[in-house]
Amino acid sequence: MSEVKDGKYNKILQAAISTISQKGLDKTSISDIVKMAGVAQGTFYLYFPSKKALIPAIAENLLTITLNEIKMVTENKQDFWEIIRIMIDETFKLTKSHKEVIVLCYSGLAIEHSMEKWEAIYQPYYHWLEAILEKAIASEEIFGQININWTAKIIINLIESAAERFYSSEDESNLDAFKEETYFFLKRSLT
Repeated sequence: MSEVKDGKYNKILQAAISTISQKGLDKTSISDIVKMAGVAQGTFYLYFPSKKALIPAIAENLLTITLNEIKMVTENKQDFWEIIRIMIDETFKLTKSHKEVIVLCYSGLAIEHSMEKWEAIYQPYYHWLEAILEKAIASEEIFGQININWTAKIIINLIESAAERFYSSEDESNLDAFKEETYFFLKRSLT
């Protein structure tokens, strides 16, 4: 995740997230975004060469929000499985509130941008979870003979995919059961 951007960049980004959530990418114009952001149209182009260039920035922003929230809530937690539950809860919460934009980010990055960009956006999250996994192995909370790098990616991908699928197809009354199944799938896999 990149360095903190200036106020205008963040205004444009937040306006884009809001507008695209309401209208979708195709029906959102740059004029809609700059009007909501309260900046001139030329200012948009200082930061983004096109509307589609917003996609990786939005993905990075949402991932930063998720990771910061997870870090804050898990700050004093030592139990690996409690941290996993928090990751599941926070990921499902963010996915519910931004599901249209998240689907756009996944599809947009797959179409418009390389996997290298996607991996670069996720590096801080992967590194954070890798450190958590190392502690869990040291405290014998999980099976020790795993590839930590791949396992971190698989866990994050599984949780995000479960949240995405739930909010795109499930009756929300099954939320707790779906989250529990995700949790126990991971627990069975690592113990």
